[in-house]
This record gives sequence, structure tokens and C-alpha cells, in this order.
Amino acid sequence: MATSWPRLDRLLARDHAAVGEKGRTLALLHGERRPHAVVLLHGMTASPPQFERFAVELHARGHNVLVPRLPRHGHRDRLSTALERLRPDDLYAATTNYVEIARELGERVTIAGFSLGGLLAVWSAQHFDVDRAVAIAPFFGVAWLPGALMTAAAELLLRVPNRYHWWNPVLKERQMPAHGYPRFSTHAIAQTYRIARTLLARASAEPPRAAHVVLVANASEATVNNRAIRRLYRRWSVLRPGVVELRVLRGLPPSHDVVEPLRHGELAERVYPELLEAIDPRRQAHDTK
Repeated sequence: MATSWPRLDRLLARDHAAVGEKGRTLALLHGERRPHAVVLLHGMTASPPQFERFAVELHARGHNVLVPRLPRHGHRDRLSTALERLRPDDLYAATTNYVEIARELGERVTIAGFSLGGLLAVWSAQHFDVDRAVAIAPFFGVAWLPGALMTAAAELLLRVPNRYHWWNPVLKERQMPAHGYPRFSTHAIAQTYRIARTLLARASAEPPRAAHVVLVANASEATVNNRAIRRLYRRWSVLRPGVVELRVLRGLPPSHDVVEPLRHGELAERVYPELLEAIDPRRQAHDTK
């Protein structure tokens, strides 16, 4: 008999009528609690299909896998204005819920994410006793702006009306993938940075609670602040030696989204094996069974 998971059922029910068919939460389950559950968190303006390839592979390895739709994301209307209402408390509550669901799905929990999802994976590592947290290019500010200026810029953005900007100002609404928003909200970026700023401040005094943390940075990063990622690595390495690992992707062109196969397919293909191994390093053990 299949196991009943009321928390998961409630999460799936939150995908209301305005959510697109491709924007909905993915749950790849084995009908019972497994030794290992994995949560995969997509990036800002993206949706669960960003991690679908990873989810299918991890499920095939025997894990229960949850790829939730982050709050205010995944709407059928790609020009939705929902993101301007995104707040840190929305993301804190949602991520806490994902971890609680994952604990019901598996004895051990891995939480991994990209960009905004990577930031939330680090936040999970800071607050929860998960087995593994993997942050791929986590958002701790923009690449070209020092942290002190980023703080001032984020607060300034929140004092003026929200604006939307195209990720690609040439393609605009024609850009792929179709399951993501083609533009971002300045207020959403600023609110997300508040999470990053609070997390980094706390990391100066408190080690992560996760058993293992993997920070993945792209040496040719074009968007997020690699200096802040390294700063977090150094702080946590001092507070809890041997728990935090920094992996650097090398040999790539200037880029940020190395996960979404429908945006930069050739990059996603190149780094997929390395990212999958970071999320689930027990590959050889699975392959020999």
C-alpha cells in the first residue's frame, strides 16, 4: 500500500489554476519512505522543469525526489507580476515546509538548488540538520557590485516603485524556456538579497547544521557574486572544519545558468555529470547494485 503524505498533498494543492502545466511541483516517488530523499530548488523566475533531468536520474537511483514550485513562480502568464510580491518570509516558510516533507519521504535528506534555489539550500544548511546541502551558483549579490554597495542598492530599490527588466532585452518575451518568466522584478531581487545579507551575517558566528555542505561556483560567473560565496566558505570552514566543500566549475564561457537545458543546453550538458555527483556522490554504489 502506498504511503500517505498529507504535507505533500497540501503542497501539490497549492498549484492553483493560474499555474502553468509545466510550472507545477514535481514529485517523483516510490510509494514508500526511502533511505534518501532529495529536494531540488529552481532559480529566480524559473520553475521545476529546470531540474527535471536531475530528478528523473535521482529517482532512478532509488531516491524520493521533490522539485517544488517556489512561491510566486510558475504562472501560466509569463508576464505575471506575482514576483514583485515575493518576500523573505514566503521563502523561509516554503523552504521549511520542503525540508519537513523531505523528512517524511526519506531517512536522510539532501537539499540542492541553483541561484535563488542555491541561496535557499544554504539557508537550509544553516537552519536544519539535513544530510547534505548543495548550492549551485547561489545568489549572494551581483558579480560586479561589492557587498556594501549591494546592500545600499537593494534598500534603494525597495524604496522606489518596482520595475521589470528582460533577462534578454533582444528576445524579450520570445526567450526560452517557455516554463520560466522572461523578465525579473527589481523588488524580488532586493528582497532575495535581504536573505543573503542576513545569512552571511549569521554565518560569521554560527556554523552550518547540515552534515555536509557543497558550494559550487562557476569560475566564469557572469551574474552572482563569487567573492561572497568564497567568504561564506572561509567562515564556515573555520567554524566547522571539514564540513564545507567549495567546488569550482572551470573552462566555461562567461555564464550563470548552467542548469537549464533549454537556455544554454551545451553548458548544461557539460556540467551535468559534475553537478549530479555533487548532489548524489554515492553514484558508484548505486551503479553496482
